[in-house]
Amino acid sequence: MSVTVSLHEYFQDFTRGQTVVEAKGRTVAALIDDLEARYPGIKGHLVDKKGKLQGFVELFVNSQIVYPEDTGMSVQDGDEVEVLMIVAGG
Repeated sequence: MSVTVSLHEYFQDFTRGQTVVEAKGRTVAALIDDLEARYPGIKGHLVDKKGKLQGFVELFVNSQIVYPEDTGMSVQDGDEVEVLMIVAGG
């Protein structure tokens, strides 16, 4: 099972400059674990210690938002995941 993951450019330091990568898993959490195995250190920037999405991360599966506590959401072969950063300032 392979899912296409488009990452905000912030994550390029982990993915050696790639903004689109492939990941495997049946849930968002499993995808994040697979990304961590391939790109060590990325997981801590995506989820907190409880597995909830970080407050500055927006994640979408096929354009459907994944709520911070819903990393158990199912994914299927061929799905597209987009990871964005929320930028704030004043």
